[in-house]
Amino acid sequence: MALGTQTHGITSVTRRCGRFAFVVLGALVFAGCNLSITGSKAGASATSGKSTTSTTASAASSSGASSPVYEVTTGRVKGLGKVLVDGQGLTLYLFEPDKRSGNSTCYAKCAQAWPPLLLPIGVTSPVAGAGVKKSLLGTTHRTDGTVQVTYNKWPLYTWVIDSAPGDATGQGINNLGGRWYVLSPNGATITKR
Repeated sequence: MALGTQTHGITSVTRRCGRFAFVVLGALVFAGCNLSITGSKAGASATSGKSTTSTTASAASSSGASSPVYEVTTGRVKGLGKVLVDGQGLTLYLFEPDKRSGNSTCYAKCAQAWPPLLLPIGVTSPVAGAGVKKSLLGTTHRTDGTVQVTYNKWPLYTWVIDSAPGDATGQGINNLGGRWYVLSPNGATITKR
């Protein structure tokens, strides 16, 4: 009888420890997911108010040299031709409701899905890459104090669904209050899909 009670006690302890381990493991997995999300472009912009450019200072360019993420350069997208891209080669977009005002209207959920191209703390101007008109580059101050890159007075954004150079899955879609389009190197809106 004592042995049965002891076994029952061990079983209870084992179950409690097992549950505790499961809870701890679940918390670690959840924390890991949060870290991955926070480390992504969307999370870094939306949750901390800081761009991934402050955590990822540069990305490899096609020439093999390092380019800052906040560099505005050109890339090719099938069906759209030459468009603006960031230093990682990801397609840059404009948001029609910004109305080429030089000010962003994309915040909260919008900025999570469409991370603004931000300058890292301490950097005062964007970098003009190959094929970009430096005279069209500019910046705008966001309400959270960060500085967003503009081109021809359009605030620039990436799209969390795009994962590789050449992707432009956000082109022409109506999302979170307006349409999104890519820009040509001369600053014109490309509206074809």
